[in-house]
Amino acid sequence: MGRFLPHPDDVPVELTLLKHECISRQRLHTISLGGMACNYHRAWRHGTALEVRMPTLNPDLRFLGYVAWCLRRKRGYLVGIAFVDEQMLFSARMGEQVCQIERYCRLHDAHDDLQEAQALALEWVQQHADEFSHDTVRKAFAQPVLD
Repeated sequence: MGRFLPHPDDVPVELTLLKHECISRQRLHTISLGGMACNYHRAWRHGTALEVRMPTLNPDLRFLGYVAWCLRRKRGYLVGIAFVDEQMLFSARMGEQVCQIERYCRLHDAHDDLQEAQALALEWVQQHADEFSHDTVRKAFAQPVLD
């Protein structure tokens, strides 16, 4: 099973129900390839088609996916969202990377100093960028070779 990147709690995420016709059911095989995991106030049924938005990151960005799993927590639910294809997964991972960098800079109180924020962002990228790379996504979508 693929890795579901944890979405930071301090970056709001919106999940909106989509009609299944909006996303091809043939793409459900991507659920095992990973995606993102976020805390949410309500439960979602496995296989539910969703639109994922992170309005503070960019109000126009929308990622289409399916609920891969949903776990009850003390306060709400942890929802695993798989994306419909390689490009959508890569785009969502890039969005998650920006969220993680912003969070990293906030943890180091670098919100007022642009140079410090840039240095911290570079530091984060050097430590974690491989987890978000296109090659990582491409490997997840590689089909096994059959004899």
